Amino acid sequence: MSESVALCHSAELVDSGRAVPFDVVFGGQTCRAFAIRYEGRPHAYLNRCSHVAMEMDFQPDRFFDDTGQWLLCATHGAVYRPDSGDCAGGPCRGGLVKIELSERDGVVHWHTAWNLQPLVF
Repeated sequence: MSESVALCHSAELVDSGRAVPFDVVFGGQTCRAFAIRYEGRPHAYLNRCSHVAMEMDFQPDRFFDDTGQWLLCATHGAVYRPDSGDCAGGPCRGGLVKIELSERDGVVHWHTAWNLQPLVF
């Protein structure tokens, strides 16, 4: 059963702008994840390149290329579609791990899944 976790205010996600980071437990390990807005809709993914499992941002919370049209792994040059996480070019091995989001009443929520859980302190 999925649980909804408040992530941020809707206004914090600007189209093709800076991401909002958060932590999840994936495969028994704590991982960074990020939420972005693209073409008006929020999307979230694990911050893990499918080429080599390492964080993708070239500066903290910056994932978009200069055009604002693609998510880019700064280390390997892999390019991903912001709306699906699918590989669009470069050394990808599949797409990014997508995290389900919803938006209501000015708040973005992420939804847990069997393989993704909130980090509990």
